[in-house]
Amino acid sequence: MKFGIFFELSVPQPLARGAETKSYQDALEQCRLADELGFTTAWAVEHHFLQEYSHCSAPEVFLTAAAMTTERIRVGHGGVVCVPQINHPIRVAERAAVLDIVSGGRLDVGTARASTITELGGFLADPDSTKISWDEYVHVLPRLWTEERTAYEGTTFSFPERPVVPKPVQDPHPPLWVTVTSPGTERDAADRGIGCLGVAAASFKEQEARTADYRKRIQQCEPVGAVVNDQVATMNYLFCHEDDAVASRVGGAMFTGFGLLNSHLLWAREVYPTPAYRSLGNLAAGSVAQIRHDDPGEQRPIPDGIAIGSPDQIIKAIGIWESIGVDAINFLLNTTDLVPQEQVLESMRMFAAEVMPHFAKETR
Repeated sequence: MKFGIFFELSVPQPLARGAETKSYQDALEQCRLADELGFTTAWAVEHHFLQEYSHCSAPEVFLTAAAMTTERIRVGHGGVVCVPQINHPIRVAERAAVLDIVSGGRLDVGTARASTITELGGFLADPDSTKISWDEYVHVLPRLWTEERTAYEGTTFSFPERPVVPKPVQDPHPPLWVTVTSPGTERDAADRGIGCLGVAAASFKEQEARTADYRKRIQQCEPVGAVVNDQVATMNYLFCHEDDAVASRVGGAMFTGFGLLNSHLLWAREVYPTPAYRSLGNLAAGSVAQIRHDDPGEQRPIPDGIAIGSPDQIIKAIGIWESIGVDAINFLLNTTDLVPQEQVLESMRMFAAEVMPHFAKETR
């Protein structure tokens, strides 16, 4: 089992001067500590126009800063938006290659289609074409990284033959992933031989079904790249504290706060109904929003599988994720500054000291 960290770079509203700077500085400090503690990857999303939820619109810059102040931890796009109006594929290939070079070959490239009409509409991009463009990107990116000269004639973009430079350090090229929110995307990943990067929390049952389907299908894949990346990663939340009550109170605020921000985005999908995007509650089955209580003032329990609690509790949860075939868990550490930075860092230290050793054979 590998453990990573995952950044949305959310910033509390109303936006105060220096709040974005603090969010970025805190995240970079978390990256440095994660590197020291043995976490494997630091992932950063790409979002645009999503005030409060995510101010991470230039992840390649953030990831470069993270790479420059760390030694071992990998840096990952979680993932770069594969829409021509937002990121031309040649520019994606170029930026990724440079980041792979300056990081010493520590880059993972996750791909995505963007989440809402808020983002796509801001660039006048057509939501109905994003699945087509994503498919074209994942086929052409490995070519741009490995071929001396490349030309492409496609449906959503085309370009004449050119030598795209520089080339990545990793041979043959950085691992490719696709971000997974709704069921079915894991099949797209498997069929193309790329990693399954879960970016929405899923229940044990749902993740087990997705993982089994992925494992079966990838055996017959037609790889888009020169190497198959057959890993399954899922997103989770982390707050580790020796006192379960403290962990539930502090980590629970972060968990429910992020869920609230995330739920606001769901309605943005309804503005432009399209079969290219499923209408879904982007929340795990069994989430706090679905748990009923007779007393509205009662503190709601943390759902099963969420890594918020004492080390023993978290070990049990991770053991189940491991048993259903998940290769890696990427943790959201904070949202809108709901957890003080020193408590975030202390949680990371306790997790590394008391939880990671139980899975040490799979951590590095």
